[in-house]
Amino acid sequence: MKFNVGQLLKSAVGTSRQYDLDEDIVGVDQDLQIVEPLVGKIRLLRTSDGILVTGRLHTGVRLPCRRCLRLFTLPVDFDLEENFHPSAGVTTGAAIPIGDAEDAATRTDGHRILDLTEVVRQNLLLALPISPLCSPLCRGLCPGCGADLNTEPCTCQSEEGDPRLAVLRQLL
Repeated sequence: MKFNVGQLLKSAVGTSRQYDLDEDIVGVDQDLQIVEPLVGKIRLLRTSDGILVTGRLHTGVRLPCRRCLRLFTLPVDFDLEENFHPSAGVTTGAAIPIGDAEDAATRTDGHRILDLTEVVRQNLLLALPISPLCSPLCRGLCPGCGADLNTEPCTCQSEEGDPRLAVLRQLL
């Protein structure tokens, strides 16, 4: 996901380029199991201080369900919007120091190559749900015997509870 933006940086403010992405991003993060290529469209827009990258991207990630712990593939769609700044002057080639509020991942390299890898990784992680579910109807695991309630019945003996409350149970 690297783009040579040398000509775009020399262009007038407002100039844009569009690209279709179809990238294999397996290994972009060691904690993620990517199972589908990253696809979508991005737009690179020349701004007064760099390049604004926007786009809508899609991929698939294999995750464990929080209820039944089975692995399932979650389709992930996310928007990308990030400002990239040049690391060297467009005409002079002199190095531009990194600002206090600037991240090294949002800078072009010395050869005017814009690398989206880290920005895509961060946005992908932010797009993942905190508690992924394989299905909204997932019944999870039995807390007593550990059976997957989606595929097999529970083998636990039901507990009658305190016999002093039997009269109250009859009311329900």
